[in-house]
Amino acid sequence: MSESTRERALDPLPFGAAGDGQRIDTAALQAALDAAAARARPLRLTPGRRFRSGALFLRSGSTLEIPAGAALLGSTDLADYPLIDTRVAGIEMRWPAALLNAIDAERVRIHGEGLIDGDGAGFWAAYWALRATYEPRGLRWAADYDARRPRLVLLQNVRDAFIGGGLRLRRSGFWTLQILYSERVCVDRLTIRNNDDGRGPSTDGVDVDSSCRVLLRRVDIAVNDDALVIKAGRDADGLRVNRPTRDVLIADCRVREGSTGIAFGSETSGGFERVRVRRLQIDAAVPVGVLFKSARTRGGFGRDLRLSDVRCDGVAVPLRIGLNWNPAYSLAVLPEAEAARAPAHWLSLCRPVPPQAGLMRLHDLRLVRLVARGARSAFEVDADPAAPIGLLRFEHCDIEAGQGGHLLDLDAAHFRHCALRLGSPVVLQREGVAEGLPACRIDPHHPRRDVSAQPMHLQDLL
Repeated sequence: MSESTRERALDPLPFGAAGDGQRIDTAALQAALDAAAARARPLRLTPGRRFRSGALFLRSGSTLEIPAGAALLGSTDLADYPLIDTRVAGIEMRWPAALLNAIDAERVRIHGEGLIDGDGAGFWAAYWALRATYEPRGLRWAADYDARRPRLVLLQNVRDAFIGGGLRLRRSGFWTLQILYSERVCVDRLTIRNNDDGRGPSTDGVDVDSSCRVLLRRVDIAVNDDALVIKAGRDADGLRVNRPTRDVLIADCRVREGSTGIAFGSETSGGFERVRVRRLQIDAAVPVGVLFKSARTRGGFGRDLRLSDVRCDGVAVPLRIGLNWNPAYSLAVLPEAEAARAPAHWLSLCRPVPPQAGLMRLHDLRLVRLVARGARSAFEVDADPAAPIGLLRFEHCDIEAGQGGHLLDLDAAHFRHCALRLGSPVVLQREGVAEGLPACRIDPHHPRRDVSAQPMHLQDLL
């Protein structure tokens, strides 16, 4: 921030904020944000102060600076996050607001080299406690929706937004940054650390959700779920909304911890197109590099998707595609004993989807210069016999793996100028599917991946 801008910036202390990290400063911070926006001036949190707050709302024209040495801490009381109309995990419903919210707004900027800390461990514990009671009742699929947890930052129906400039985000109660129904969003120089105080469930890094013209650049991530995520709605509700994610560029990012480096799904109903990923480093603590996941009730499509210069070091599976992912979560079936007291979002989750509408269609996925070292299995690709993958293209890829893995449910895969050093051949269902693949084994009955026999807590990850 320039000297002139710093002089113009408002400080929250004159509005009554304590900044001691203990007292709740929500009202004072909201008053300061509103005053700053009304005067077309930024709000700059005081360096050396820690402001604890519930949900805050940035209106059009807002600029929030969190400089080095300043911190915004999330309240640990769920009552400090009012319910809002939003979408969570693919379903439109009432859910707690995030710590920072920009909703129906334009020209929003959140930047600085300070800290936004969700202090989320209490919300993680509440989730596991509720899930333990839901699983015996056949309600695993409902736990993520009923265990309400605040996101860290929500951009919803926003045009022209920036977040970054060296910001550090940590310990989110749920997803860290959700970009929902938004356009022209730039995320640049952001660090996300959600494993500093345990490993929270569903602590995704950045979720681009039914949004367009989004740039994610120089994001450094350590989380306990998917790191970089492309989403577009779930099942009947997502098909009703029918908003794709398109025109996204992800560049110069690093994933140090997470369940996947970059994931498409599992909320695929609105579809994905024109997504570009360039120069992505994925480290050994991440079990899957590139993941496509959907379900037989999701629908949607993926087309014109290009990933280049992705490096996986010690990642067990560089590429996995599973279009029948985690049925215990993905397929919502309402037990008869629960029907009388089912809330509206349960009924939305359980609304039937016609079989053909529920098939996700993936076509034209191109991977260029995918480099993998120390992989267990090069490929774990299976879609659905009723909706085979249209075309996979591998160009100048360099993969070392103990096993070749399998490429199932494909119309075609093209390998060009690839170096594959695999401990066993890649399994195909029939001859002539994979052009340019140096070694393969044909097995028409090779089993698809099925995690349903695994313990429930592992099914989310496998």
